[in-house]
Amino acid sequence: MTGFVNETIGQVISEATRRYPLNAALVHPEFGVRLNYQEFYAQCRKVAKGLMALGIKRGDHVSVWTTNIPEWIYLQFGLGMVGGVLVTVNTNYQSHELEYILKQSDSSVLFVMEAYRDVNFYETVRRVIPELDKNKGQELSCEKLPLLKKVIYIGNRDKAPGMLRFEEMVALGESISDEELDARVKSLDENDVINMQYTSGTTGFPKGVMLTHRNIVNNGRMVGDVMGMTEKDKLLIQVPLFHCFGCVMSTMNAVYHGSTMVVMEFFDPPKALAAINSERCTAINGVPTMFVAILNHPDFARYDLTCLRTGIMAGAPCPEETMNQVREKMHCEEIVIAFGQTECAPVMTMTRRDDPVQLRVATVGRLLPDIEGKIIDPDSGKDLPFDVQGEIVTRSECVMKGYYKMAQATKEAIDQDGWLHTGDLGEVDKNGYFKVTGRIKDMIIRGGENIYPREIEEFLYKHPKIENVQVIGIPDSKYGEQVLAAIQLKNGHNPEADEFAEFCKGKIARHKIPKYWEFVDGYPMTASGKIQKYKMKEIFAKKYKN
Repeated sequence: MTGFVNETIGQVISEATRRYPLNAALVHPEFGVRLNYQEFYAQCRKVAKGLMALGIKRGDHVSVWTTNIPEWIYLQFGLGMVGGVLVTVNTNYQSHELEYILKQSDSSVLFVMEAYRDVNFYETVRRVIPELDKNKGQELSCEKLPLLKKVIYIGNRDKAPGMLRFEEMVALGESISDEELDARVKSLDENDVINMQYTSGTTGFPKGVMLTHRNIVNNGRMVGDVMGMTEKDKLLIQVPLFHCFGCVMSTMNAVYHGSTMVVMEFFDPPKALAAINSERCTAINGVPTMFVAILNHPDFARYDLTCLRTGIMAGAPCPEETMNQVREKMHCEEIVIAFGQTECAPVMTMTRRDDPVQLRVATVGRLLPDIEGKIIDPDSGKDLPFDVQGEIVTRSECVMKGYYKMAQATKEAIDQDGWLHTGDLGEVDKNGYFKVTGRIKDMIIRGGENIYPREIEEFLYKHPKIENVQVIGIPDSKYGEQVLAAIQLKNGHNPEADEFAEFCKGKIARHKIPKYWEFVDGYPMTASGKIQKYKMKEIFAKKYKN
């Protein structure tokens, strides 16, 4: 693999600062933060020294449970400098999930903020770790989490018993010299695990995906190269940082290319519009539902978005209408599609900026440089020819080291030849463009016929009243499964199941026409904006039990 760079995260931020010291690095309008690369690097070094003063060694696991606040980014790069493994914690998690992650990841330190939406993180942590009340500043002794030694609080609370404040940790770092920190940075290896991301766990328990400096740095580099990112670009980051879309395709991408990170604490259409307008953002990353929400915001026309040039739409299929509106109304002529999964750090294929629109909606693009990919028969494992559907597999130095403490699951995901089995169904054409046609486990088998939800969804998007649609299979005693379409209607339209069934007649095969039509206001989603079809299946399977 000739194109891969051998750099650690600490080396990447040092190099960006050397090249673009006065270029804006981090802008966080909601927190009044505006730092150039020199200032941003200095802040990350202070945090890194604080981590060393806490006793964080190379390879120690550190969980971070916050929204997209400035401290999250300081911790990403600070941990990258000292070799601590950043364990990202989903902001939607509750106490049971937090306890599972802390325990499974063997985290020795937890960083926590006050609250987010209806979840009080601070109180949740106190419930999970009741021993905090007795802790007088020394190392924690927690019965359920024996390896957890410190909890660091980020926020304005007067008292946080048993926790150390973020500022106190940074102050402790003053005892660490520049030479000590530099020696630590130099001691690290680009093949060290530096990040652990937990897969959303659609089946069974979430698995900790172990990603290295090399995985993350190179994926961020390649993604930015495809976008044409330079030190002149400003990227709006509204996707969660705890997800690869945030901390690889956004922050790492931006820092590698010396670009400016314009960060939102969480996705909010009017704030996103205001930030693009006032900061003159040139790039924007998001899942399709984010772009739809921005485009449909009542104040959309009030903002000047002519500064936008590029961005990534990923995480879910992009309807053609949405792609056209993003290009025309948001001026994002060079918007691209990316596809991959956390296990390959995360991007495997991307459309290119000069691809025709049709390719940008009908495919997920071509392989990134130095990344291999092909389509195999999921049953026999044999390679399939062009334009034949099978499982998408990939092999490269972006593929994870494995799942933490889950050897069997790792073996099932990565075969003996190093191919990562994505579980996604797709096909590739003679020009190397991949299409994703569904998940192996999303496939509906009705009376022996294989039905791919994506195909029906793309067809239904053509109906003028439909804003969004998700197709799933639900159990049926006669046919094994039946097709259900859950539709989000555009404003002002009334639900009429007969109308949609009629729309399908004569246009798609009878067995593909949904038997059940549901009209919904929204869908269950992960925090990163992915629709959880398995949850929809659970809900509607109960309703239509037969």
